[in-house]
Amino acid sequence: MAKFRNALVVGMLLTGMALLTVGPAGAQSSDKPQATEVGVSASEIHIGVVADVDNPFAPGLFKGAADGVKAGAAYLNSKAGGGGLAGRKVVVDFYDSKLNPNEARNATIQGCQNDYALVGTSALFLSQVDDIVNCTDKAGQATGIPDMSAITTGVPESCSAMSFPAVGTAIDCATVTQNPQTFFGNQGPAKWELSKNKGGLHGTFLASSDTKDANRGGTILALTGQQAGIKADQGTTVVLGGRDPQSAYTPVVQKMKQDNSNYSMNALAANSALLIRNEAQLQGLDTSKILWECVSCYGNKIVPDNADAFEGEVQFLGFLPFEEASVNKTVSNFVKYMKQVGGSPDQFSAYAYAATLAFADAVNGVVQANGVNGLTRPNLITAIKGLTDFDAGGMIGKRSFKDGKTTPCFMMVQFKSGKWVRQYPSKKGTFDCKTSNSVSIKANLLGS
Repeated sequence: MAKFRNALVVGMLLTGMALLTVGPAGAQSSDKPQATEVGVSASEIHIGVVADVDNPFAPGLFKGAADGVKAGAAYLNSKAGGGGLAGRKVVVDFYDSKLNPNEARNATIQGCQNDYALVGTSALFLSQVDDIVNCTDKAGQATGIPDMSAITTGVPESCSAMSFPAVGTAIDCATVTQNPQTFFGNQGPAKWELSKNKGGLHGTFLASSDTKDANRGGTILALTGQQAGIKADQGTTVVLGGRDPQSAYTPVVQKMKQDNSNYSMNALAANSALLIRNEAQLQGLDTSKILWECVSCYGNKIVPDNADAFEGEVQFLGFLPFEEASVNKTVSNFVKYMKQVGGSPDQFSAYAYAATLAFADAVNGVVQANGVNGLTRPNLITAIKGLTDFDAGGMIGKRSFKDGKTTPCFMMVQFKSGKWVRQYPSKKGTFDCKTSNSVSIKANLLGS
């Protein structure tokens, strides 16, 4: 089941702040907090996190996302003697969507009724967003409830008017009914890898068959790499399932051997990366001469547990590695409060934590503009759209919630001698954020 867990979402993992400029709140800052909106009382601000956790297919799938929001709330409540936000304690309401579309919809309905905003949403089958978009506020208006997700996979959620994902979306929503559609990619990693391999890179791009959304995400990554100059030896993608055995990789590795491939990009689960590397070893490939790239390996326990097999594996990240807690305060707090809530840092928790900090920045923007009793959903939505330079204190690559695009920022890590180490840029705590990293991809990935 571990194979299935990450394979569904890999394409979405990589499709990764100034406060709203407002006038001074003046005397409003000394007002006594009151109940102003759904989920906002005089003493508490409730946020809801919808995540797939308890299910028979991939137990604990997005527990990290739920823990990331809880860790973010714990951090916020620790500030100023437990003051939380706007003089209120931040309370997290967890709704388990259980990898089930009905549970996902019911969770958003409950969130609409109980919470100020949805934060850290990570529900693969959230295909019905009407309850989010048409959610009524305390005044009875269908304002909608902001959805500040950690993982956004489907088109309905990605293109919802209430969608404000922490990492942005890879879809140009204005083109979803066109053929081809436009998608956003980050060619920075591929360009950097090519610069280090002067003879060029060519090989295989693996994508998931588990869901259409996962397949689309992997295909976008493959097309981005190929547009950057990495050549595909086995077609645009080789499609495999998250539950396929090692024997499914036999013909893939055989073809790599025939083509003398020197590159492999894996957009499935970390377990899939282990299977192809074990198969390559079995068939006698010199794995040290192949650049093995995985999009779901960092933070996964399977890697250090199979250290020899994963030696040399690389991954690009849109957030700082957890090993750099000593050079970035946000990462340090993330690791600290994840431990406090009983969680283990992973990619999902990192983005959920960042989403919680973005929510906090938006709330602070509302308070600055309208005082502690200006916390309404309309004001919150306006403030979120004003987050045009958000980077969670340098923890994630800088991006704008106004345009919704993914960040041009990235950094590279490599697994060497049993641990992940920074490859590029060399300076800790930094990203490569060149605007030329961002590219548009034209493809028909939404058609029948």
